[in-house]
Amino acid sequence: MLDISEMIFGVRAVLEAVEAGKEIDKILVKKDIQSDLSKELFAALKGTLIPVQRVPVERINRITRKNHQGVVAFLSSVTYQKTEDLVPTLFEMGKAPFFVMLDGVTDVRNFGAIARTCDCAGVDAVILPAKGSVSVNADAMKTSAGALHTLSVCREKSLKTTLQYLKDSGFRLIAATEKGDYDYTKGEYTGPVCLVMGAEDTGVAYEHLALCDEWVRIPVLGKIESLNVSVAAGILMYEVVRQRASVEE
Repeated sequence: MLDISEMIFGVRAVLEAVEAGKEIDKILVKKDIQSDLSKELFAALKGTLIPVQRVPVERINRITRKNHQGVVAFLSSVTYQKTEDLVPTLFEMGKAPFFVMLDGVTDVRNFGAIARTCDCAGVDAVILPAKGSVSVNADAMKTSAGALHTLSVCREKSLKTTLQYLKDSGFRLIAATEKGDYDYTKGEYTGPVCLVMGAEDTGVAYEHLALCDEWVRIPVLGKIESLNVSVAAGILMYEVVRQRASVEE
């Protein structure tokens, strides 16, 4: 159920929120909106990473009967960070950074569960695409058991560009895929690493797989073809934990 406290209604109210730098998850606008104020809103949105979806007004009416003027914004429950800002800081701290990138994961409960495991496994940040990704809302916060209050969340315009940046920064990029070359336990996770997890139906996009150093798979022995993405992510994260612990001993 949608929480009205997580939304802003009306063109001017949403415009003011954008201009004030509020953390906005996404904005819905009715398809045929053409007011002068809406043009101001679109101008303000240029250069931001806020996804905008043009939808039938009936969809907005199902969300609220307030005077929305064809625009509703959903507030994010976290303050997004940039991968390029985090990486130098983590290196300066003497850490081998540990990131998890989610490519096309849209289920909020899966995301919350992944965030919870990220916190337990010592992940430094989770990386999401600005478009075609999960909403970081109250349901995600609840499912994460509070992890999203402290876990860094990066929202990036292009995962491809971000992967290339990480690669150039010395990260090992490891994708989980049923097309994997070998068992996940044979991967190399001890240095700076980014695990790339895809949606259960589509997997990691090929353009992202192409940049990865390793493709690993988790054995599936039953009749179901794949694991839930939050379970798969947990298995891989704890392999990172296991390998790093063995190196330190």
